[in-house]
Amino acid sequence: MSRPLTDAATSARLSKQRRRDTKPEVALRRELHRRGLRYFVDRAPFKGLRRRADLVFPRRKVAVYVDGCFWHSCPEHATKPRNNAQWWADKLAANVARDRNTDERLEAEGWAVVRVWEHEPVADAADKVVRALG
Repeated sequence: MSRPLTDAATSARLSKQRRRDTKPEVALRRELHRRGLRYFVDRAPFKGLRRRADLVFPRRKVAVYVDGCFWHSCPEHATKPRNNAQWWADKLAANVARDRNTDERLEAEGWAVVRVWEHEPVADAADKVVRALG
């Protein structure tokens, strides 16, 4: 997939998008830490998987992803850019397909995968993680 031409303002805005330490991710980490949980940040769950989870609990084999509504096509808040529409549709569909493939690969290795949307209340997201940890 070759990159489309973008205007300078769009390019500058997208270059500032964080890959890690987003506000929703940091909020979840703080809440989990407050609850006494410890974890690794921005780490591949196991060797050979070149995809990093936002939070990893290796002993309990739980990987947590805080998915952005735009980048992961949230069913409630996803938007579709008008400029370069087909390129973006393909890009976002590929992101979702990669997420599902990641989930399948982790589950095949005995991992639990927790996916939370950036818009979910922090306490609800933390409850999901706690349930997965057993």
